[in-house]
Amino acid sequence: MCSAGTSTTGRGEPTASSQPRRVSPPGKDASRAFVTGDFSEAGLVADLSGLSPSEMLAVRAWLAFYSQRYGLVGKLVGRFYDENGTPTEALKQAKAVIEEGLKFKGQNGEKKQFPPCNSEWSSTRGSRFWCSKQSGGVNRDWIGVPRKLYKPGSSDSHCVCVRTTGPPSGHLDSTEHSDRGDLDNPNVQEYNGCHPLADSCVLD
Repeated sequence: MCSAGTSTTGRGEPTASSQPRRVSPPGKDASRAFVTGDFSEAGLVADLSGLSPSEMLAVRAWLAFYSQRYGLVGKLVGRFYDENGTPTEALKQAKAVIEEGLKFKGQNGEKKQFPPCNSEWSSTRGSRFWCSKQSGGVNRDWIGVPRKLYKPGSSDSHCVCVRTTGPPSGHLDSTEHSDRGDLDNPNVQEYNGCHPLADSCVLD
């Protein structure tokens, strides 16, 4: 099986080194077909150009699937590797699109964990931040409380809603926890002058 320039074989079969080798059909790189579903002769191609970041993540998932279940036989000389087994520019570009997809996926995951606050400003009351079950465009069954979220290594922050009960994110199946949700996350900080469990905060 060939995908993204690598060739695999069943775990129980003897495998060669990961040095480049010429593979003839059925050792054909059909990476694009795993996303498009076109397994015709015209669709069985290695060209991944034009695929979206989410589609490239699907290619990555298929590659991981086969890598876990089959042994690496070699690298297919062609679009992704040259005669010396060196990655080509096409592979570098494909990896760049995958990284873009992973970054976007990570941002979506963070938004679900820490939905942005609702906010408003007036000359008489100043800034107000508050949380609801739909704040930040994220529908959920909890409201949360406003907190400042910092990126690691950065002094910049923005207001997010933080879950106050249950286990922390990443340990949702845990039965041993302090029932404080994500309040103890090291990247969040309370707003001075606001009650720590209020779902609304006004800053002068």
